[in-house]
Amino acid sequence: MKYIGIIPARYASTRFPGKPLVDIGGMTMIERVYRQASKALERIVVATDDERIFNTVKEFGGEVVMTSTAHRSGTDRCREAYIKAGSTADVVVNIQGDEPFIAPSQIEAVKSCFEADPTTPIATLVRRFDPAAGIDALQNPNTPKVVLDNSDNALYFSRSVIPYIRGCAPEQWPDTTTFYTHVGLYAYRADVLEAITCLPQSPLELAESLEQLRWLQNGYRIATALTDEPTIGIDTPTDLARALAHLN
Repeated sequence: MKYIGIIPARYASTRFPGKPLVDIGGMTMIERVYRQASKALERIVVATDDERIFNTVKEFGGEVVMTSTAHRSGTDRCREAYIKAGSTADVVVNIQGDEPFIAPSQIEAVKSCFEADPTTPIATLVRRFDPAAGIDALQNPNTPKVVLDNSDNALYFSRSVIPYIRGCAPEQWPDTTTFYTHVGLYAYRADVLEAITCLPQSPLELAESLEQLRWLQNGYRIATALTDEPTIGIDTPTDLARALAHLN
């Protein structure tokens, strides 16, 4: 099985413009993501729509391609980058460009879904929710939840708490069952990536603003791998301060 890692990186961001180029301990965020991903994948390509990011990646010796400014999602950008990079990889790993401390073991965990079953169409990461975090953290709509079948395939993703625990006070839910939260690292078979980027947005996707629901609603199986590694995503300057603290 041959893999390629693609890192979608846009300069424009409503909450944090230019975040791929912010300095984190003497290195831009995009370079940190690139170097971390390179520990688990032989080939990494940054997919951007901005010349500043393009030039930065070139300067540190990374591989980068320019992509359209019109893409709706990182998945769409990955598809164009796969083509422009001339890749023949069997599996495309979509790596979030705003997680500078992504663990190589997380990428390996997603790859393991395809090694165990080469027919796997799509794979992603999930994490057990820590009950100590409390009900407020569980109910946070910015943290998507996921429920799994007996083979660890995703049944559904939601910004609401799933499953709903009937007959139990919400404050007791975290101690009542095992909840899973979604970690936004995806991998797709190359032919599946081509197919899903041609799909129109689905009603469930539009309702929850979660693109993976489009794939489920169209019948694509999403395998999951479990990670216990923490992730530090940077969406705001406040998140950046938290990331800098991680270095100390």
